[in-house]
This record gives sequence, structure tokens and C-alpha cells, in this order.
Amino acid sequence: MDRHSKIYVAGHRGLVGSAIMRSLGERGYDNIVTRTHAELDLTDQRAVGAFFEAERPEYVFLAAAKVGGIMANSVYRGEFIYQNLMLECNVIHEAYRHGVKKLLFLGSTCIYPRDAVQPMPEDCLLTAPLEYTNEPYAIAKIAGMKMCESYNLQYGTNYIAVMPTNLYGPNDNFDLEKSHVLPALIRKIYLGRCLAAGDWEALKADFDRMPVEGTDGSDREAMLGKMAKYGVRTNPETGRVEVGIWGTGAPLREFLWSEDMADACVYVMERVDWADLAAGKAEVRNCHINIGTGKELTIRELVGMIARTVGFEGDVVFDASKPDGTMRKLTDPSKLHALGWRHTVELDEGVRRLYEWYIGR
Repeated sequence: MDRHSKIYVAGHRGLVGSAIMRSLGERGYDNIVTRTHAELDLTDQRAVGAFFEAERPEYVFLAAAKVGGIMANSVYRGEFIYQNLMLECNVIHEAYRHGVKKLLFLGSTCIYPRDAVQPMPEDCLLTAPLEYTNEPYAIAKIAGMKMCESYNLQYGTNYIAVMPTNLYGPNDNFDLEKSHVLPALIRKIYLGRCLAAGDWEALKADFDRMPVEGTDGSDREAMLGKMAKYGVRTNPETGRVEVGIWGTGAPLREFLWSEDMADACVYVMERVDWADLAAGKAEVRNCHINIGTGKELTIRELVGMIARTVGFEGDVVFDASKPDGTMRKLTDPSKLHALGWRHTVELDEGVRRLYEWYIGR
């Protein structure tokens, strides 16, 4: 990519897209095109076509997606598969129609089988059933990746798919219903600390900044009700504040700082072509690239790390009646390492940075 090439970042306000925007800016790219959802609905085929016709981007980062944690994936299954399939099809096809030189499609490691070999290499894709709780989202992401692969094979395009592990970082989603596990835990444990300290000003500020199901900080009882719904409450028997966590705490998870992920994405766009990834394959498949750390910890260990960072001294209660999800999801990043890239931010440092970002907004 030339520093003045026109680059379209789809989903520039989200966790992934905003990190890619910062990474591009730091490298001196100065011709970046964006649209908010209000300005361009990527599920609208005609609107996407008109956008590409008007702007003619040379490079595309497809970071837009409908995302969420285990609760959102379980409840909004239809929305997750429909919206992700639609936006992927529209952006990838219009990129082809309008001669985009290179496209980077961002997937997720949830595409891999529930019981995949650990750590998960790219070649384990489609070798066994998916995790049920996020199957619609995973199928949509697999379809987007296969669409890139198929267009490359038929039309000679240069579309690369990358599969980041669980991400966290600035501009993360802290909605208690729809967020991923790490930001949800930071917010819940922070609310627990404030409740234990009787810091109603901090609780009011938090709810005013991000209402929970429409409840802001104006009604103390309503706030208590919403916190209790999501597991943050004072135990009437012990008088101690407790934070409830879905599942047993036993699943192992890998986490990657979003700005590390963005650095990897720009690195791949600058230095890697799809033809290089497909070279020598008798049957061309699984040319995507895992982006991860290759390191993992249990959810229980993560909760302890966050509690220490936040300063929460109450009780943590794991609810084994709720689903754990996939028990282990560790990426094998050896392909990316061989291409010359490794992560730089370790999890304890990243949790501290994200917590400081959250309370300082």
C-alpha cells in the first residue's frame, strides 16, 4: 500500500476498526475512507454498491461485524447470521466489482470446531462440529472467509482472511448484555467495588455514561435491580457484595490486545499476498492466518486478575448452571510468527490499560 492510497475501513468505530484506524494513522496513511452505520448500512446491497462506485477505494479492511458474547450469541442467533452474511457478501462482492487491489477480511477463532486440537492450527477448520452457542456467527464468518478464497480462485483477487483470537482494548463494548467476556467482567467487578464502597456517585456516573437496559443513574433502586440481574449484588445473608459469573470458571481463553491485532493486520496487508499463502497447495483451502498470542488462562484466573487490578475485595460466585461455552480455544500463531510478526502486550498489562481507559472515559 502506498501512504496516499485510498483505504476503506469498514467498521471504523468498533474495537477492531478503531484500532486499525490508529495503526494506519501512526504509519502515515492519509487517505482513509469511513462511513458510520447511519451513513451506510452494509446490509443494503444497493447502498454498498453506490458507495464503492462513488469512492473507488483501492484497499479494504473488512472489520465490520455484529459481535457479542455468549449471552448475545445465544439470544440473537438470527440477527448474528443474517447481518454478518449480508454485510460480508455486499462488501466482498462490490470490492471485486470495483477493482479493489487487496482486501483483508477479519474473522474469529470461533470458526474452529468445539473440540478442535489445541492449539488450533488453520488446517483444523471444518473438521468437526462447531460450538453450539455461537454457531450462527461462526458459520457466517466461515462463509465470508470462503467467499474470499473462492473469489481469489475464480477471479484472481487478492483477498486475505485473518482470524484474531479474543480481543480487548480501547473502544471495547462494555454493555452487560452484549459485550464479550473481558470487558463485561471489568465493568461488573468495577460496579461491585463501587457498591461495596457505597460510592453512589461513581455508580451514578457509570449508569449515566452507559445505561443498562435503559436505566441511567437517576434511580438508585432501579440501578440496584439491573446490577442484581447481571450478578452484582449484596448478599442478604453475609452482607458482602458478590459478583456472579456465568459458568464454572474452568474454560481456558486466550486474549489479544486490540492494538497488537491492528498492527498484525496492517503488517499482513503491507507484506503478504494471498498467492504466497496458496503456493504449493494441491487443494487451495485454509490460507487464512491466525492472529493470537499462543497463551491462555482460565476464566477463574482472569477474574482474579481483574479483581486485583480493580481493587475488588468482595466475593466472586461462579454459576455452574449457566453454559461455559467452548472449554478451550487456543490459537496456533506459528504461521504468523513465520511471517515475522509477534504480539507485544501481555494480558496483565492490557487489563490494566483497559481498566484505566474505561474509568477515564
